[in-house]
Amino acid sequence: MFGCVLRRVCWKRSGARRSVCTTQPEVRVRFAPSPTGFLHLGGLRTALYNALFAKQRRGAFILRLEDTDRARLVPGAADAIEDMLEWAGIPPDESSRRGGHYGPYVQSERLQLYSQAASSLLHTCHAYYCFCTNQRLELLKREAQRSGHVPRYDNRCRHLRPEQVQEKLALGVPRVVRFRLDSGAEPFQDLVFGWTRHEVAAVEGDPVLLKADGFPTYHLASVVDDHHMRISHVLRGSEWLISTAKHLQLFRALGWTPPAYAHLPLLLNRDGSKLSKRQGDIFIQRFREQDVLPESLLDLITHAGSGFNNNRIGRRLDELIEEFNISKITTHSALLDLDKVHEFNRVHLQRRIEDPHTRVELMEELRQRVLHTHGSDISDHAVLEPHYIQRVLQLRKGHISCLQELLGHSYSYLWVRPLVSLQQLKDVCVCVCQGHISCLQELLGHSYSYLWVRPLVSLQQLKDVSAEAADIAAAVIQLVGAGGSVSSTERLNRELKLLTSRLNTTHSSLMRVLRLALSAQQKGPSVAEMMLSLGEQEVCVRLQRALEP
Repeated sequence: MFGCVLRRVCWKRSGARRSVCTTQPEVRVRFAPSPTGFLHLGGLRTALYNALFAKQRRGAFILRLEDTDRARLVPGAADAIEDMLEWAGIPPDESSRRGGHYGPYVQSERLQLYSQAASSLLHTCHAYYCFCTNQRLELLKREAQRSGHVPRYDNRCRHLRPEQVQEKLALGVPRVVRFRLDSGAEPFQDLVFGWTRHEVAAVEGDPVLLKADGFPTYHLASVVDDHHMRISHVLRGSEWLISTAKHLQLFRALGWTPPAYAHLPLLLNRDGSKLSKRQGDIFIQRFREQDVLPESLLDLITHAGSGFNNNRIGRRLDELIEEFNISKITTHSALLDLDKVHEFNRVHLQRRIEDPHTRVELMEELRQRVLHTHGSDISDHAVLEPHYIQRVLQLRKGHISCLQELLGHSYSYLWVRPLVSLQQLKDVCVCVCQGHISCLQELLGHSYSYLWVRPLVSLQQLKDVSAEAADIAAAVIQLVGAGGSVSSTERLNRELKLLTSRLNTTHSSLMRVLRLALSAQQKGPSVAEMMLSLGEQEVCVRLQRALEP
């Protein structure tokens, strides 16, 4: 059960020592999306800032689903939202799936609480029954639009006499419950926008709290839930800033203490236009399908805005938590450049490769993808190479079964490269990934197919490129076999240029022969990068096979 953290404050006053105990409530924040759609970048950013705020203060991050708009619910969206939060690395501490002391965490399961709150407001005359039909409300709206005014309810039912209300209730006339807005508004301090004041009663009619079907509107449900779930801080989009004055009136009318509010500036496209769900490329599931790492996405959306002591590319979640500073959030809209997602992903992919704690998992994922892509070339004959077994012994138990599955197979064709060692995959990625690829899927594309498949290239094909092909291949085998040359691309390029001067050929011919023999491609990474990623032994094997008649 969550409680309060007691903090004792002592000070001297008029020569006497007094001790006063105050209570500092636990930080509890909530992300409250509506499952009328799937999680998108704007929603992820709101969830992330809430999670950062909670984790930094050792509080609780709650996922609450506001599903009172029954007509627009999307099947599967509720589960998908939590799935994406878990994928992003910011799972809620409390939710419908995870449980908690303040559930249910789905609004449609809390209708009795809203009904009780509405009854309390009716009893204290802070709310009233409204019997206006949809036809009348539509006429009011059209008339306002014709006269150039903002549509608003005219508060007609606020002035019904008690006997009129009772008569309509007795007849079963459909009704809603509306909140009686107070004229004037007290200012409140927002943690981002500072002191703010909105005269909502001057521009809006009395809002509906409880609809005719018994479901609450957002205004009532969010206030009731924030109170009963003991939410201490509300971090939400700035589009709700104007409504906050309305919510504060509701808290006051119910006799409850409101949470502190922080309204986050909008997340916009690079050109300042609004992010639209119709774009299709702002949904988190789409980024996941495109091989974008979750930490890359979190880094991108925080880099676009404010709220951190530093702003640099490459921050992971633990660093975001450490550097988050709510006082640094500005009121300016955050401009998101989606064209940079691959740049961010490239940086974080390299960090995973360099980090020994994440490298094994990354390499195992790549190994599985290689098997999936080239699975048709695998036979049922076991090949137990010593370095595979040695690698198995160094792995955690969770990876041993994965390698054992692989050790039950071998490649039936000689031209297929038997890449199964995680150490080999690590070497490949260290050589290839630096500054070149932004996701693992690229390593399975045509440009890098030479990593996984030995090309079928004949000596005649090499001679069609250069008459000195055999001499070139033999000389490179000797160079590589001597050892040391395949240590860096810089050294390789120097050695190959020196080799060109000793052979009766041009440097371009030498490079084209090597590229064809090693990859059977005319384009792709540089020849030196190919040789470095393949390793000395594999380079010699491919060149030797190309020399065979």
